[in-house]
Amino acid sequence: MKDLMIALQSGKTSLYEQIYLSIKRDIEDGKISFGEKLPSTRLLAANLNVSRFTVDLAYSQLVSEGYIQSRAGSGFFVCDLSNLYSGISGAKTSAEGEATGKAQKEAPPCSVRIDFSPFAVDSAQFPYNTWKKRNREVFDEITDILVAREAAGDHSLRETIANYLYHARGVHCTPEQILVGAGNEYLLLLLVQILGGGRSVVMENPTYLQAYHVLCRAGCQVRVGEMDEDGLCCGSLDRGPVDVVYVMPSHQFPVGAVMPFSRRQELLDWAKAAEGRYIIEDDHDSEFRYVGKPIPSLQSGDQDDRVIYFGTFSKSISPALRMSYMVLPRHLSERFYEQFDFYSSTVPTQQQLAVCRFMQSGDFERHLNRMRRVYKAKHDFLLKELKQRPWVKKVRGENAGLHLVVEVSCACTEEELLEAALQKGVRVYGMNSYRIGPVEQTEPVTLLLGFGGLSEKELSEGLAVLDGLLDAGS
Repeated sequence: MKDLMIALQSGKTSLYEQIYLSIKRDIEDGKISFGEKLPSTRLLAANLNVSRFTVDLAYSQLVSEGYIQSRAGSGFFVCDLSNLYSGISGAKTSAEGEATGKAQKEAPPCSVRIDFSPFAVDSAQFPYNTWKKRNREVFDEITDILVAREAAGDHSLRETIANYLYHARGVHCTPEQILVGAGNEYLLLLLVQILGGGRSVVMENPTYLQAYHVLCRAGCQVRVGEMDEDGLCCGSLDRGPVDVVYVMPSHQFPVGAVMPFSRRQELLDWAKAAEGRYIIEDDHDSEFRYVGKPIPSLQSGDQDDRVIYFGTFSKSISPALRMSYMVLPRHLSERFYEQFDFYSSTVPTQQQLAVCRFMQSGDFERHLNRMRRVYKAKHDFLLKELKQRPWVKKVRGENAGLHLVVEVSCACTEEELLEAALQKGVRVYGMNSYRIGPVEQTEPVTLLLGFGGLSEKELSEGLAVLDGLLDAGS
């Protein structure tokens, strides 16, 4: 057994990847011969002053790519690679040869068996027959189905949405204030044009990064504000020029924080203190709350027409629907009709009319009530299971939404844990993936475990994989 000389460096490349690449190069260059035994994971971890989990992950990658093999009770040994180079003449001294060898031995993509996506819904529970019936009604009863609707969307649909928002979220608006569009990203781009370019925007961090990227590419100056357990800290709005704030007060994604009334009022007071200030309220996951009464929207308390409300049918009906809506303050809706009503509606007429029928018939409300029961059962099951795990340090964001935020005890980095789980066919998501800017090394490893698209059996199987990884790495 030969000692391995591996120089680890701090930087963007993870420690496990540096170990994996160093051993891989030594094997390819013949510095470690066929049949030679590698140091045990415990010994190498001690020599390199890293966690054993990190070395386990590097060795697992080498095993999956066929560089080494594990022999029960004996350790890890270098495989015979001669067949891999049969088509390559001469030694691999050029960059081209190195790239070719790498391409030949690239590991096949992992097969994901269980996906803890925080955006997935339970499609098996969707009322397909009812949905087909409403679509047939649209085709059979409406003669002008091929006629394009208004730029803002079909008027009957906007009336229906306005009625729903008033009763479900306390939103006060007329149909004329509602714009229907193909996803929040499109509506956000449209909003930037309505507001005028060059806006200075503050966002929560971590946040919904698609919105962040849209605002940046639309020419807005975006910076992050400080957050605590109640959401965005309003004091951070005074540290530079700001005229737009993007928040998710009812269930902040991804943290899951609920903004209390006092903080909401503070935010509304900030908006009315100067002309031209606005609050974008992304009412994320507002339909699914499992304890207590629904949290009212921020817009419901707006007396000065400063809140721009965003909602979507992605979770309540289906992400494939690609239908969202935006509620503008009255003066901004007037600006839209004066300057931007030349836009064509981005949602097909038939789809708008089908959703309208789905809501007016009571099918939408019945579907939501059923899904609340389904998701609550999954939420409670996952929460109970997590509380029994020794590697769970803290659970946040419970009682609402379709994911839980889980701070874990882990000897590796978040990136390494996600990669290790993926190698075992389980996709989990990390908090760092939703952060703007550099990530502090002191941040605890925190996972987002979505439960909407998984059965209890799949949740158990996914947790069992995490048990194996975190019990070994803690």
